[in-house]
Amino acid sequence: MYNLFRMYLAQRNTAFFFWVIICVWLLAACGVGRITPSATQPTFVPTTLPTPSETPTPLQPSPTPQPLAGTVNGEAITLEEFQQEFARYLAAQGDSLDSSSVESEKHVLDDLINQVLLAQGARQAGYTLDEATVQERLDELITQVGGEQVFSAWLSEQGYNDDSFRKSLARLMAASWMRDKIISQVPETAEQVHARQILLYNSQQAEQVMVELKAGKDFATLAATYDPLGLGELGWFPRGYLTEALLEDAIFSLQPGEYTLVIESEIGFHIVEMLERETQRPLEPDAKLVWQERALQEWLEEHQNESEIEILLPDS
Repeated sequence: MYNLFRMYLAQRNTAFFFWVIICVWLLAACGVGRITPSATQPTFVPTTLPTPSETPTPLQPSPTPQPLAGTVNGEAITLEEFQQEFARYLAAQGDSLDSSSVESEKHVLDDLINQVLLAQGARQAGYTLDEATVQERLDELITQVGGEQVFSAWLSEQGYNDDSFRKSLARLMAASWMRDKIISQVPETAEQVHARQILLYNSQQAEQVMVELKAGKDFATLAATYDPLGLGELGWFPRGYLTEALLEDAIFSLQPGEYTLVIESEIGFHIVEMLERETQRPLEPDAKLVWQERALQEWLEEHQNESEIEILLPDS
């Protein structure tokens, strides 16, 4: 029961970024000049055959712009890039997803947009990346996977070529730098409470426990009755750690020794006792991870709202 509630407390997004194809060049139309023969005729009669005048160079057609899935502040995400990343995403999910799922398409495109936003943020913050650094990281990856042959086979399986993967890697490096900069701002300490709970699965039982508590029954004894292994222990956690705001607000409003009324959540009915409070307690690793994820999400939401983002997927 303790593990179940811990899973409920902290939502995790274990996938931070997809590997993506990056092709952000939108070819501009351009014309090629041509040589026009002179209209002036010679004033003398040549004694030899004249050299033929140059044949005009035909006007070259303008390159056709690549279809786009979207743009982020003018930076393109090509339709090809999106489609290949979507194919990789479906392959990674196996048979668990419908290939036509609009929600899945949105998930992949949102991830690409977030990568672009982070990479743009990195450049604005002064981050620079040269080819030598990208090559160094690429060499490290090749060594890690077992050599050029294995790496080339993997690129082919994933739909990459050397150029597209190099561009993908460069953008990912910039985005990761910005991510690290954002989460580094999360403090090491915070106000936290230590709590334990009685978790029940029907309202009648929860109300009966509440009657027993009000009659003077010991909270710890009741918690152990319904959770013999974990004893209802929730440990220490800061604000923003629980996914249920109503439950969190109720706990933080208590004084040590007080307990909440019955609070219903998606997983059951909670009665929580606040045991201790500290104003500046070091964050546990899992709590710090939750705060880091929240800081990153807030940064992305802010920049999404401030940016010019255009979705160009067919039928979007």
